[in-house]
Amino acid sequence: MSIKQKLLSPIVWGNLLAMVLVTIVLALVVWQGMDSYTHHGESIQVPELKGLQMTDAQYRLEQLGLHAMVVDSSYHKGMAPGCVLDYTPAAGRRVKSGRNIYITINTERTPTVALPDLADNSSLREAQAKLTAMGFRMAPVELVHGDKEWVYGIKSGGRNVYAGERVSIDVPLVLQVGNGDTEEEDESLNDVTIDSYDILDDVLE
Repeated sequence: MSIKQKLLSPIVWGNLLAMVLVTIVLALVVWQGMDSYTHHGESIQVPELKGLQMTDAQYRLEQLGLHAMVVDSSYHKGMAPGCVLDYTPAAGRRVKSGRNIYITINTERTPTVALPDLADNSSLREAQAKLTAMGFRMAPVELVHGDKEWVYGIKSGGRNVYAGERVSIDVPLVLQVGNGDTEEEDESLNDVTIDSYDILDDVLE
């Protein structure tokens, strides 16, 4: 049988046709599989979750085919412990089914911060600026004997606190500040000196 006759053989054409059909079927299967895997043409709108307890937010997301994942915590005094503070993607964004929603929740404990070294080491303005930047709230100052507007101590919850001590940012700090009266001690010494001279005069008489 010549080569031309072999090429025109029904068996050869049948095999070629079968290969083409198999290739087309495989392409269609892969295409459908990719669509299913990537959820082609499907999108879900992320719901509003802020203020919800974590369990409620998780349930709502699961009903939509989304997954909740807590990735951070923060503190907000005006909101309940364990509630959702923020999340991404944000509400209103459209995402594919199975997408993770990354959530920040409100911590159950008031955070504490180590006090910097301010007592007898800074002015009133410097101390207030630094403590406010660290998240502390300030109460009215307490005046004590000493140089004017110089910080001599810090109180939290009615007790003195010191550098390095961890203090709740929820409790206002009271700065003990000098009232500018630095002559009291000198006046007392003068009084003692005067009294001593009076006693000496009495003895001599």
